[in-house]
Amino acid sequence: MNLLFVCSENKLRSPTGEEVFLQYDGIDAIGCGTNANAITPISGDLIEWSDVIFVMEKSHRNKVSKKFKELLKDKRMICLDIPDEYEKMDPILIRLLENRVLKHIHNNVRKKI
Repeated sequence: MNLLFVCSENKLRSPTGEEVFLQYDGIDAIGCGTNANAITPISGDLIEWSDVIFVMEKSHRNKVSKKFKELLKDKRMICLDIPDEYEKMDPILIRLLENRVLKHIHNNVRKKI
């Protein structure tokens, strides 16, 4: 399963999502950002690659929807409602991501040993 995590600059929240979920069996994850200066800017290729798109805020959902409307027809995009107030790999951010993402993906997903 391919998970795409989207925030603004791909510096804190989406890279944390990528790092956390790469630790799960059967999951590939990439973080990206909606801003032009994002470390990894969102692209049509990333949208096509993804099975589920997780955006951190409603503003990200709006930007992605507007820019990639045609590519999103058969995609699930979920807003996690996680504000930009956490550092990368903050334990609270990790817990929020796991709690909010895991309920949207396969029940049999387990962390790698």
